[in-house]
Amino acid sequence: MENISIPGSQPPNSSIDGPSGVEAQTVENHQQNEQPPTAVPAKKRKQVDSRSPMWDHFEKIKDSNNVVVKDGQPTVGEIGTWVFNQESIRRALVEMIIIDELLFRFVEGIGFRRFIAIACPRFIVPSRWTISRDILVVYEDERLKLKSFLKGSSHRVSITTDYWTSIQKINYMVVTAHFIDYEWKLHKKILAFVPVTSHKGEYLAKALENCLLEWGLRDVFSVTVDNASSNDTAMGFLKKKLVSWGSSTVRAKYLHMRCIAHILNIVVQDGLIDCDSSVKKVREVVRYVRNSHARLKKFRDLADWLSIEQRSSLCLDVPTRWNSTYLMLQSALTYQKVFESLESDCSFKSDLGNSIPDFMDWESVGSLVQLLKCFYDVTIRISGSLYVTSKTFFTEISDLYYLLKGMVEVGGAVGVMGKNMKAKFEKYWGDIEKMNLMIFFANILDPTDKLEYMPTQFNHMYGEEKGKPFYDKVVAALAELFDDYSTSASSTVSSVPPVPVSVQATSASSVSAGKPQHFLKSQIKKQRLESGGKKQTKLDIYLSEGIVEEDESFDILGWWKINSARFPVLSKLARDVLAIPISTVASESAFSTSGRVLDHFMSSLTPKIVEALVYTQYWLRMQNTPLCIEENLEELERFEKELSDDGESGRSLGSTLATIPLAFDNDEASTFNLKRKGLSWSVALYLSYIEAMCP
Repeated sequence: MENISIPGSQPPNSSIDGPSGVEAQTVENHQQNEQPPTAVPAKKRKQVDSRSPMWDHFEKIKDSNNVVVKDGQPTVGEIGTWVFNQESIRRALVEMIIIDELLFRFVEGIGFRRFIAIACPRFIVPSRWTISRDILVVYEDERLKLKSFLKGSSHRVSITTDYWTSIQKINYMVVTAHFIDYEWKLHKKILAFVPVTSHKGEYLAKALENCLLEWGLRDVFSVTVDNASSNDTAMGFLKKKLVSWGSSTVRAKYLHMRCIAHILNIVVQDGLIDCDSSVKKVREVVRYVRNSHARLKKFRDLADWLSIEQRSSLCLDVPTRWNSTYLMLQSALTYQKVFESLESDCSFKSDLGNSIPDFMDWESVGSLVQLLKCFYDVTIRISGSLYVTSKTFFTEISDLYYLLKGMVEVGGAVGVMGKNMKAKFEKYWGDIEKMNLMIFFANILDPTDKLEYMPTQFNHMYGEEKGKPFYDKVVAALAELFDDYSTSASSTVSSVPPVPVSVQATSASSVSAGKPQHFLKSQIKKQRLESGGKKQTKLDIYLSEGIVEEDESFDILGWWKINSARFPVLSKLARDVLAIPISTVASESAFSTSGRVLDHFMSSLTPKIVEALVYTQYWLRMQNTPLCIEENLEELERFEKELSDDGESGRSLGSTLATIPLAFDNDEASTFNLKRKGLSWSVALYLSYIEAMCP
């Protein structure tokens, strides 16, 4: 029998004789039992649409040719990558401390470190000493950027400057530059916030000179300052310096611009003298109510009982700031009935005595508030730094003149007040010889005014005898300034390298074969010019055209941008004149920042770090965004009222606060810091409670 080989088995060995008979029979039977596999019928597939109906709910995006460029909308959440960068996060932390005016020790707080440990565990929190060094680095970086920007532009700048004494008894000077770029956008840049040794004119002029030289600004158009006598000395010194630097004498005589807001403050203060008794009484009752939390609560409860809407809170004024006096009187008038109801309180009468305002006092205050509102609105309009204000200077003072004239004509107490104000008005704006003519130039360069209304305004303000000569003087001075700009422009063109001699000879020789010279016509033109005929300038063309209809959407800078090609020289003059700020509010706003930086808890900062903080905060803030530094008293009072309502509903925190040991040795600075931010005591105590419950 032959050997049978089974697949998968080992090959037969010589020592093994093949399979036994029984095994062979089994294999044969197995082969006989194997049947070929039967064919399984194929399962029928379900017909599926090639496109899901879900896509019909998406909008098809088509191009201009009505061709679908993208089917469906992009997903909201997409997976991205984020690379940890210690230096970038550290830079962002420094900028946050500068912009939000945080304490340097903020980075060492337990809450901040706990937040960083969860939000970004890999970030190494720097110390406050490292933060102070990083602030100086950011300051130098931003300073170099601004210096490069000013160096690459050839704009004339207008300056505002003011002075301030800090809590450290250090005198600081701030210098702010204003200019309009080639895109006709108004810019405001803080250049200096430096300590000065004295407020004398010579020292101020020297400090201002050093600032201009440091920034490479030798072509200054105007300097707006307040009416201090030291500023007159400083401006006289600076005029001579600018002329020595190459500025023309025509432009230098318009350098000194007096702050309209400061003059307006002096005018109103003189008018408030005769109303001082009524104002003092209102000030005393407001101070009396605000000095006690119990009195203030009683006052509010009485206001609720009398159904008086509490839209504004009682506020005290600063006697040297009439606008704060206006706000105090305005809020007090809202609660006149409440004050009258308090007169039935014995303690109110005994504590104030004769300082309680009577009916006549309230009548006087009501009339005063109506008058002060006009001055307050003017102050708001002229205090802007994000829009052109120079074009409204003459209009504002002419309107102010009509207001004072009307007050004098009324007579009585209002007439006396108007007479005092008018006398101070005429001291500064009653003689055109003492005024900077840029006031009128800006009004003429406004396409909605030009010379349309100015002659009538002059006649009403100064009379026909003086008005006509004043008007002629303004028009002649503007023509002189325009000629000065034209001369500068022509000298710039003439500085182009001359054409080579050989080219000139070729050009001259080709004339005889080309267009005739028309010698007769040129002689006639020359004779006409000599006989008194004058070529019309671009300034004459601008003034001869009709005025533009004014509406709320009119943009004076946009108009000059469009028409700068028609008036190339006049547009340069307009760019410089319209950039002049008519008040020093832009510089004073820097003191608001410095006053918050240098408080009782940060009074050890050096002048260098203060300079870096004030500079860099302004540079890092969003441009063309006004900085609101007013505390929201209405929101705070609403929050306090909610707290008091919670107390009445059984959720009072009073007993809990009484049992919490507030360690004022450590928490006093924190609580007072909340007061510095504008929070009242009830809110401060509530936050102290939260702080104690969440150590």
